[in-house]
Amino acid sequence: MAIIKAPPKQPKAVTIQARVEESIKSQLDSYAKFIDSSTSYVITEALKLLFKRDDEFKTWLGQQSKNGNCEQPGGGVFSKSAKKP
Repeated sequence: MAIIKAPPKQPKAVTIQARVEESIKSQLDSYAKFIDSSTSYVITEALKLLFKRDDEFKTWLGQQSKNGNCEQPGGGVFSKSAKKP
């Protein structure tokens, strides 16, 4: 048995392309610098927060799943039992 455990596996990342206003890009860069992180991390965490907190979206997504129109990604990000902070 190893004395030092291996780090947890990182989820598979994909590349997306989006157009935003210049002011949003500037704020994104500033926020990433503020928390000493990458813009990709800020975007990912902001989207996770959005998906977790938007009850109307979770309801809609649940209806899509029941109808077979939409697949939910693993990890339970969209679970209806998610607690609000």
